[in-house]
Amino acid sequence: MAVELILIEDVENVGRLGDRVRVADGFARNYLLPRKLAAAATPATLRRLEARKLQLQKEHEERLAVAQAMAEKIAKLSVELKAEAGENDKLYGSVTAPQIAEALATQGIDIERQAIRLDEPIKELGVHTVEIKLHDEVTAALKVWVTRA
Repeated sequence: MAVELILIEDVENVGRLGDRVRVADGFARNYLLPRKLAAAATPATLRRLEARKLQLQKEHEERLAVAQAMAEKIAKLSVELKAEAGENDKLYGSVTAPQIAEALATQGIDIERQAIRLDEPIKELGVHTVEIKLHDEVTAALKVWVTRA
């Protein structure tokens, strides 16, 4: 027997927020409903869901605007990191995301180190462009100057 529900949250392999889905009775009763991931498909539920969608959309737009402003601010900055280097401008160690995040923090920009995208640590002196993912839709490019200590 199947039950028709409206998803209140995104559920992997079932559907996204607001989708009307038909699922097995046991799956609905034992998983979706107790975890408040879905609700019965009634007019009242539809109205609540529409209000929630509007609220989520507004929050998403606010986060996007903040991320875009931060990206513009970061694009105007550059970070200088000093490191010990040998001949051929090769670093003895490497410059990593936590070091870049710390350098940004000294300039008043708090970024999670996980947001800094380095394919591999920086191991040479010079100017490097580092990508910072601020939002699903927004990335910023930061110039990192690695100089001899």
